[in-house]
Amino acid sequence: MENFLNINIFRTFISGTPLMKVFRKTLLLLVILTVVFQFVQPTKNKSEGISSDDISKVYAMDEELHGMLVTKCYDCHSNNTKYPWYFNVQPIGWWLAAHVHDGKEHLNFSAFGSYSAEKAEHKLEELKEVMEDHSMPLKSYVLFHPETEVTDADIDRVSAWLRSIGAIDE
Repeated sequence: MENFLNINIFRTFISGTPLMKVFRKTLLLLVILTVVFQFVQPTKNKSEGISSDDISKVYAMDEELHGMLVTKCYDCHSNNTKYPWYFNVQPIGWWLAAHVHDGKEHLNFSAFGSYSAEKAEHKLEELKEVMEDHSMPLKSYVLFHPETEVTDADIDRVSAWLRSIGAIDE
């Protein structure tokens, strides 16, 4: 009986009612658009090496601290993003590219040297705040990149560094 129902449903879908014809045409249009979208790739956020304006060139920091920032922050907040394979699947790639663009507008570690002294100081204060309240990295990012989750040790390390360069008083 179950096979019979499945065959009837299939026949209805193939020959179908006017509603099914609309559904099929809509589905076909969506498939065609999805295929066409794959040919429209967003520009990748890639630069060669570390720029002279990189925060690590502006402020003294040890390699471990810089490595932590690269791992946890640079994909969205620098000029050198490491892209996952699914970046090449549209519209996911467009969404990721928009996130990176937005992240760089808020803070770009690769362009830190170009910031005014006031802006740089403010960005350093914000860095500590977003780490302490765990609003960065975004939860959606950490879900796919668990190594980017900020730990208490990371917060302590950044806070100590910020105190050492005179960016915070605490």
